[in-house]
Amino acid sequence: MPAYTTHDIRNIALVGQTGGGKTTLAEALLHAAGAIKSMGSIEQGNTVCDYDPQEQQYEHSLNASLVWLRKDGKQVNLLDTPGLHDFFGRAYSALQAVETAAVVINAESGIEPATQSMMEHALEDELCRVIIINKIDSPTADLAALVDDIRLTFGDECLPLNLPAASAGKVVDCFFRPEGEETLFSSVADAHTNIIDQVVEMDEELMEIYLEQGSELEPDQLHAPFEKALREGHLVPICFTSATTGAGISELLDVITRLMPDPTEGNPPHFLKCEEGDAVPVEISPDKEKHAVAHVFKVTNDPFRGKLSLLRLYQGSLTPSSQLFIGEARKPFKVTHLLRIQGKDQSEMEQAVPGDICAVARVDEIFRDAVLHDSHDEDNYHLQPENFPMPLFGLALIPNKRSDDQKLSDALHKLQAEDPCLVVEHANQANETVIRGLVTCTCG
Repeated sequence: MPAYTTHDIRNIALVGQTGGGKTTLAEALLHAAGAIKSMGSIEQGNTVCDYDPQEQQYEHSLNASLVWLRKDGKQVNLLDTPGLHDFFGRAYSALQAVETAAVVINAESGIEPATQSMMEHALEDELCRVIIINKIDSPTADLAALVDDIRLTFGDECLPLNLPAASAGKVVDCFFRPEGEETLFSSVADAHTNIIDQVVEMDEELMEIYLEQGSELEPDQLHAPFEKALREGHLVPICFTSATTGAGISELLDVITRLMPDPTEGNPPHFLKCEEGDAVPVEISPDKEKHAVAHVFKVTNDPFRGKLSLLRLYQGSLTPSSQLFIGEARKPFKVTHLLRIQGKDQSEMEQAVPGDICAVARVDEIFRDAVLHDSHDEDNYHLQPENFPMPLFGLALIPNKRSDDQKLSDALHKLQAEDPCLVVEHANQANETVIRGLVTCTCG
């Protein structure tokens, strides 16, 4: 049995523009929680998330990487996603597996195109959102102006949950404590009042106590309305960090474990049952006693390890002895190896509970977006289709030798299985293989 329950799980995707420090932020969180002994760096090519040789060469993420940590009894699953527009499809796929999108903003650069795209897409997916302003140690960053810009762009529901201290290298909590030390801008008291006012609007009875009695509310009283405010987009917390110096990292961990939604508190996933051309919504609940239902949001093809399929378990439980059907398949497969993923490392799991993000290996029949289930009652179940960007740019591929046709076809098939925004077509008239993606391609 796992050492945690569904209520202890936090699933978070780190999204945003490349260069915002998402990978370093994940590294800092892992280190602060004791999941790794020392922090790696992008420059040295030894971070947990960017383990692919090409990621180390280009010094930015090309795939969504899964890592995890334990803090105060909570199981935190982090998905570090690529920020380049070329790989938005892989980032959007990761959003299918989480309750919370953490949009990371570079304090030096401010709001960038990917910031806007991810904020809008997370809202469209009905995810809870939190904004993390990273690199606050930059001497050129104007943090007060950036907060004003965020609120002007995304709405007044964006409110600081903590603030950078006037003294360098620290962040001051503004939610759990109504007073604190001097801050770089605004004040703890003002930020505390603003966020409490925003939260109590979700609970009329609590608002009445707050307004009429003027009494300070305890964090426990605010938990349910806080989660409701996140679910309904009435609140988008802003947190401040410097992943390189460690400023704000412990405060961010507290926010994640104490305030971010567990799988029962986020907005429920939209599953559909498709039969005879009709798609009917069906309810999936995070109950470990019900039939198992999981969604595959990512597959990778490793020449040495074989196919690895990352899945989010929404209902029921899984063990290595579980027998699962893939979509509408009539014959099940045995899980055998139920894996917890830490970057490139894998460890065996005894059981997965609703909310867990885990993996199964070497099952060639699994494909991205497949629904896995242990009963034919869930045949024809599908997760509501993701609104992926349309691939617009094409490139014709012609092998040097006709004998290489099959090799090219196999390689493209594997790439297409990994990237939802890569399309492979055969142009019959020209007898050419054409690949289409989100950006122009050049070969040389």
